[in-house]
Amino acid sequence: MEEHSIVVRGDVLVGNYAELSYGLIAATVIAGEHVKINGNILSENDVRIDMWSEITGDVRTKTDAYLGEFVRISGKLFAAGNLDVGNNVRIDGGYDVKGWLVVRNPLPFVMFVFLYLMALLRFGSEEEVEKALAELFSEDESGNKVMSIPDKTKIDLEAIKTTSRAIIGNYCRLLGNIRARYMRMGKHVTLFGSIRTTGDITIGRDCIIHGNLVTTKGKVNIERNCKVLGKVQADSIVMHETSKVDGTLIAPNGVVIERDDLEGVDESGKRLFYGFTLLEDI
Repeated sequence: MEEHSIVVRGDVLVGNYAELSYGLIAATVIAGEHVKINGNILSENDVRIDMWSEITGDVRTKTDAYLGEFVRISGKLFAAGNLDVGNNVRIDGGYDVKGWLVVRNPLPFVMFVFLYLMALLRFGSEEEVEKALAELFSEDESGNKVMSIPDKTKIDLEAIKTTSRAIIGNYCRLLGNIRARYMRMGKHVTLFGSIRTTGDITIGRDCIIHGNLVTTKGKVNIERNCKVLGKVQADSIVMHETSKVDGTLIAPNGVVIERDDLEGVDESGKRLFYGFTLLEDI
């Protein structure tokens, strides 16, 4: 997260009724209905914006752009490929399109994927469907990254609010206080803000949280080499001995410190490393 934009090394999927106070820089940008984006959209591939969405800035793509009905763009549209545009679309800054300009309402992205899979099944391409679904839902880190923003999510300078779960990958830099049902964070993440959930909070290794970790009903799990600059409050807390919390630990059902057992040896007498084997209540 930069000063004015969210930069993703992959694709971005924005759910319906989401509000973003940042622009988007990604490989592909797909926005649902009634989405508000306060910034520019820069895409290496296609840009798809469904009906009644509003973009306060420019939209630039090196391939094709698809705009649904009643979309409004306050800036200028640049497309190196084709432009499919629905009725009653407003582009205040004008447009520069190198390819074809077609006035027709593009299919919503979800419907487009559904019809594509149905066509594959109709032609008897079950293997292709399975391959497409496997690539779409694969957790292989070597593959393309996707930032998925759930419906009705709000992201601004102060907070990241969603009515769903929040899952953060590895090597991210985020700004704002996170509010979600529960949250799972990967490794090497820096968050300039606090986290508040109703469910569990899991913090991966080597993370830095410039704020508090608070859950009303769940537990907090902090892995090795993390640093929390605020307090941690939960029903129960589990943290590794190499992690540090500058504030207080509040847990009615106890705090568990995980320690590494370095006393194990193999048949040759060489020491083995067993992580998270010795638990100590405090």
